[in-house]
Amino acid sequence: MAAAASLAGAEPKTLEKKPIKFSNLLLGGGLNMFEVTTLGQPLEVVKTTMAANRADSFGGALSRIWARGGVAGYYQGLIPWAWIEASTKGAVLLFVASEAEYYAKSFGASDFVGGISGGMAGGVAQAYATMGFCTCMKTVEITKHKIAAKGVKPPSTFTTFMDIYRKEGIRGINKGVNAVAIRQTTNWGSRFGLSRLAEQGIRKVTGKDEGQRLSGWEKVLASGLGGGLSAWNQPIEVIRVEMQSKKDDPNRPKKMTVGNTARYIYGSNGLKGLYRGVTPRIGLGVWQTICMVALGDMAKEAVEKLTGEAVTAKH
Repeated sequence: MAAAASLAGAEPKTLEKKPIKFSNLLLGGGLNMFEVTTLGQPLEVVKTTMAANRADSFGGALSRIWARGGVAGYYQGLIPWAWIEASTKGAVLLFVASEAEYYAKSFGASDFVGGISGGMAGGVAQAYATMGFCTCMKTVEITKHKIAAKGVKPPSTFTTFMDIYRKEGIRGINKGVNAVAIRQTTNWGSRFGLSRLAEQGIRKVTGKDEGQRLSGWEKVLASGLGGGLSAWNQPIEVIRVEMQSKKDDPNRPKKMTVGNTARYIYGSNGLKGLYRGVTPRIGLGVWQTICMVALGDMAKEAVEKLTGEAVTAKH
């Protein structure tokens, strides 16, 4: 009777959507802006340069970037494209991931599967809503030829944008967006899963139970491993850069797709070519982790004081 009463009295767990708060959006946008304005864009430029010029060594890529404009060469594409991307992609991810996770759980998915589903859906939405044209324009800025060396004044970034738009329309400024979507959805899915596995390993080594909080350094290590190891999908990043690149090569396919671009890169540079730029990309993943996890707590306190809202976003 007692058991029956306790079963009857037990209430099923209510499924609730995670609230989207202004404080969460401000925290994510602020951390992303800091990350990209410091080391993020230089690492992005090195990664993109190595992926576009696959015969270059790491040192050769650094020399090529320096020759484009010294220190400023490492920040090509930062303003406005990287800033637009950094300030908007977090909001898109939070909105879409929250909805996708809610509906996944409503169909019976576990917290783990729901989280991965939300992250993957959010990653795809990021690509098509804001990251597609931003990554395309960043890559154009990084890879276009140095026409200034010929005595011609180089066009501004907005002139370049409008030229592409007039010639190729929306498709032109979103070139490579399908590759961006594949990169983002595999990035978020693998980052979430690999970070979770790393956390479990750390708990085993340190003897912490599932409910115990990890220390700041343990969180950085787990997230860093997840971010670094998620670079396994570097081939799709190299494909994305090649599709968006403005370099001249008569052997490139006229109408580039993910498939024929992959074949072109493999035929030109072999398997190694598909992994060019993986080292700076791993470095980028680690730097993003340090910004989001190590600096996240300090930023969280600042945002809570500014807005008066409790920040609930995970970072």
